[in-house]
Amino acid sequence: MQRDKAEPIQIQCPKCRHTEIVYIPIEAIPRCPECGTPMIIKELLDEGKST
Repeated sequence: MQRDKAEPIQIQCPKCRHTEIVYIPIEAIPRCPECGTPMIIKELLDEGKST
């Protein structure tokens, strides 16, 4: 499935577990503001997600 619009993702620091929500591809995945470690994608926040 091709993703061509900005979509929210939840990112997390693997070291201190700080989380943020960013929109890709508009924003780059940042470094953690608390410890400086590169953050990783934790979850894609798609519409219609079942819990």
